Amino acid sequence: MRIAVMGAGAVGCYYGAMLALAGHEVVLVGRAAFVDAVSRDGLILEKDGKRLVAQVEASSDPSAIAGAGMVMICVKSGDTEEAGRQIAPYLDPTARVLSLQNGVSNAEMLNGILGRPVLPVVVYVASRMNGPDIVRHEGRGDLELSGQGAEDVAGILNAAGVETRVSEDVMSSLWAKLVVNCAINPLSAITGLPYGKMAAQEGVPQLMEDIAREALSVAQAEGISVSDAVFETIRTIPVSMAGQVSSTAQDLVRGKPTEIDFLNGEIVERATKLGIDVPINRTLTLLVKCAERGNANDRKT
Repeated sequence: MRIAVMGAGAVGCYYGAMLALAGHEVVLVGRAAFVDAVSRDGLILEKDGKRLVAQVEASSDPSAIAGAGMVMICVKSGDTEEAGRQIAPYLDPTARVLSLQNGVSNAEMLNGILGRPVLPVVVYVASRMNGPDIVRHEGRGDLELSGQGAEDVAGILNAAGVETRVSEDVMSSLWAKLVVNCAINPLSAITGLPYGKMAAQEGVPQLMEDIAREALSVAQAEGISVSDAVFETIRTIPVSMAGQVSSTAQDLVRGKPTEIDFLNGEIVERATKLGIDVPINRTLTLLVKCAERGNANDRKT
């Protein structure tokens, strides 16, 4: 199958590499530096102590998705609308479109732009870019999805070594991941610490739970059922991924816009509409956005 990946970051490159290594014809749409490096050396996957080279097509032109039977949207949430508009003219009428993104509203947004069902996917992977064409796998890699054609998509992914399960309530899982991200991502970004050292600071474990409780109050008000297992996840991630820093922290270090508006900011926006007070999430959103603006000002000077 020809499979297109829109967004050649750590998530898109990991799954693109896995699918290419399984024999699929994969094209990744990314920035010029990525395209140049992949055209020269291939897409390199560092996994399980091995260095694997996946032969993929790379392009900075969205028209490269033409003819793809499956399109995986892996851009940052802030780029979802633009990415949808870019690919719309070239999307095959029968292509399955998947949203592998943080947050809970991307699939719905893409659905409106593209005028077709988009499968929401919960992504459970720790990966990072070690160079413009080098993706390092650091943990997990499984997916959870639902929607029209989900069984067929899951079959393709499972056959490529990507553990994928079909869920009857993927929104609950998306919300659970959002709650966990809200509790961990901004604290890692603000402190500049990996999860293990961050959670070892006095008061931080309780703070993470307080953040999660605010987010859960919003989910409950919207009629979304999220298991209390999120608290166990929040407690175990700093142990199982002690050396990892959040994507929000990585974006700040690189001077890139973060996804805070689609994490804690999403909670704040929804809480405001519902008349719910979420002071911790609002404070974290403001602090991360201040850090973003500070980085932007530094670049200007």
